[in-house]
Amino acid sequence: MTTRTLSSRTVRTAVAPPALGGPGLFTVLLGAALPLIDFFIVNVALPTMGKDLHASEAVLELVVAGYGVAYAVLLVLGGRLGDLFGRRRLFLGGMAAFGLTSLACGLAPDAWSLVGARVAQGAAAAAMLPQVLATIQAATEGRRRARAMGLYGATAGLSMVAGQILGGVLVAADVWGTGWRSVFLVNVPVALAGLVLAVRAVPETRSQHPEPVDGPGTVLLAASLLTLLVPLTEGRAAHWPLWTWLSLAAFPLVAAGFYAVERRADRQGRTPLVPPSLFRLLSLRRGLALIVPFSVGFSGFMFVIAVALQQGAGLGPVPAGLALAPMAVAFFLVSLAGPRLVARYGTRVVTAGAVVQLAGVGLLALTVRESWPQVGFTELLPGAAVAGAGQAMQLPVIFRIILSEVPAARAGVGSGVMVTAQQSSLALGVATLGTLFLSLVPGLGMRDALVITLLVQLAGIVLTGLLSLRLPRTIG
Repeated sequence: MTTRTLSSRTVRTAVAPPALGGPGLFTVLLGAALPLIDFFIVNVALPTMGKDLHASEAVLELVVAGYGVAYAVLLVLGGRLGDLFGRRRLFLGGMAAFGLTSLACGLAPDAWSLVGARVAQGAAAAAMLPQVLATIQAATEGRRRARAMGLYGATAGLSMVAGQILGGVLVAADVWGTGWRSVFLVNVPVALAGLVLAVRAVPETRSQHPEPVDGPGTVLLAASLLTLLVPLTEGRAAHWPLWTWLSLAAFPLVAAGFYAVERRADRQGRTPLVPPSLFRLLSLRRGLALIVPFSVGFSGFMFVIAVALQQGAGLGPVPAGLALAPMAVAFFLVSLAGPRLVARYGTRVVTAGAVVQLAGVGLLALTVRESWPQVGFTELLPGAAVAGAGQAMQLPVIFRIILSEVPAARAGVGSGVMVTAQQSSLALGVATLGTLFLSLVPGLGMRDALVITLLVQLAGIVLTGLLSLRLPRTIG
């Protein structure tokens, strides 16, 4: 009896952690792609939505902002809940909710119903996405983890470009007369397939020491992001009423309150939503500083180029989307070489990527200035391809850097913090660069407004390159 007991104990302690195989990795990467595709897929569909639903510009901005803000606000909470209740369980629940809310978006009878469904869709994405990185962190190790993280970064970048291309194709195809609704309805069969695959292939993981939800921290983080993102996204369309300025003035105060509450909870031995001790990790801290300007520039560019090509250059949804195809192809091809480049040159790949992206966006600005309004696939191809290659040298590597030192027990929290920073910055990019562009158009015209916005993005790329020089040379 004793021998059996001892041997069974030995077996139990020797059991390896659950491994994420190829089908499981494909499934979680599908879950990573869906929310990012849906952030960008509406850009080229907005003009058609506005006509069909008789929606004002302010309401259309809410269709974009409602999703992005709900997504950003709830991401860290989604990561914590995955650590607590099981990441596979939260992934399945988030995937199912994403499919249902996508159906609600596609069937929305009016603009405000669409806004509400988009907010719910953002919340579903926030439950699903943090589980992807947390599962990779907890169920892979060594070279398999490096490969999985590289594929995650490639998936994220490709999804952001492909979403815009797919949106244009679906709107123009007008499948069964669905028009713009198809950009949401297409998610439903994909989510169903994802659920079937996840049940079969994704292992269950959770924190060995689950941490309870931090109520005050959750509320204050949500309030911080809302006071910043809502006025920036809605201010221009609403003509900057008093509430927008009051909200922006409140942001630093609420953010300071959030930091104070989290630091006190950490010192008292309780578990804060975002542990300040996590920011002692040099790789995480410096990686997050990079992801902000990169994501602001990326999303701002994608929004502005969609508006400019359709409303300024007179391109339809398909040509406007396909004009970015060289960026997507270059991103995909270069990202495949990313792990080998990092193994040989370390994090200096990020610096080189910033230089390449700088050249690509500079080429785009020059093309717009010289050829407007005759800009399309052929004219934009050189700049878009070079910019996509530069982005691929940065984004996957930055993701790996941020999470490289996060312990497996806090994988959900670390993932939630990283994706919150990325998603908030994506929303911020649409709000800031989008607002700048749309504010300049009436006085300068579409061409000069676009050139100036691209030059502002160039400044952000320079900042990213300079910050990358402070990264640790190797990735742990």
